[in-house]
Amino acid sequence: MKKWALAFLCCFLASGAFAAPQNFQLSLTPDVAIHSRSTRINGVSLGIWSQNPQNALALGIVNGSTGISSGLSLGLLANYAENYKGAQLACIANYASGNVTGLQWAAFNYAGNLHGLQLGFVNFADNADKGVQIGLINIMNANKRWFGNLPNEVAPAMVFVNWRY
Repeated sequence: MKKWALAFLCCFLASGAFAAPQNFQLSLTPDVAIHSRSTRINGVSLGIWSQNPQNALALGIVNGSTGISSGLSLGLLANYAENYKGAQLACIANYASGNVTGLQWAAFNYAGNLHGLQLGFVNFADNADKGVQIGLINIMNANKRWFGNLPNEVAPAMVFVNWRY
């Protein structure tokens, strides 16, 4: 009897009948999920590895956000995004190839363009509109001169703290 109930529950979840369309994502991988990887999720995404455009709370081991996404991504290992507004929190790494507006908190953080705060052991931003980095190694390529533009920016690389305003 328990096997039949479990099989019914799995079919029920896989059919999408459990949650309104686009409000809930459950995934093992981006291709083994309730909704396809191109479906925007506006609610909650749970998974081992998920990847969708989203305005959501994403909980998983690895969370991927495509396109312009926002929300809170809590990844046990990592979060990655194209453009993200909100908070990315992970144990190992956060990566955003485009714009990050908000917070990145992990051992390693990367932002193509930072507008916010990076907290980690190693923080890297190719460009920064306005940003602060706090960690052991902080690299901000937008800062071209060493201490020449204080107080608006510190340096291209710094220990403990770096910023650009």
